[in-house]
Amino acid sequence: MRLDRQHHSEPTPPRLREFKKKGVQSIELASYFMMYTNLMTYPLKFRQHVLAIKEKLTYAKTASRFGVGMASLMRWNRRITPCTTHNKPATKIDMEALAQDVATYPDDYQYERAQRFGVSAQGIRHALKRLRVSRKKNTSASQS
Repeated sequence: MRLDRQHHSEPTPPRLREFKKKGVQSIELASYFMMYTNLMTYPLKFRQHVLAIKEKLTYAKTASRFGVGMASLMRWNRRITPCTTHNKPATKIDMEALAQDVATYPDDYQYERAQRFGVSAQGIRHALKRLRVSRKKNTSASQS
């Protein structure tokens, strides 16, 4: 069993050594890289650094150096800022009418509401989620 010992008082983490071998000079950028490798979005500062290095290298070499996909590099080259979520309002379902329908018919299934509104049951589910109406938990009928 081989142990990698260093003469420093605080050992360098193995992944940080790996990034230094790949040419990541800044410890801050390496820590960003370690933090965001398992997440969906890389921070803007990291993207800018990778694209600055990409100017000197090919896509393939840059991708292998930083451990990101070539498709990500090409996408960042087109648009560097990450896309945000789309908070799109419901287009077909009138939310006030749906809230009134829930108050009037509390025991109805979502597919029954969907038939009344002329939309899909999935659309009703999403609209009820926006209204913060959860599914009924008890098995007995409510007192209407």
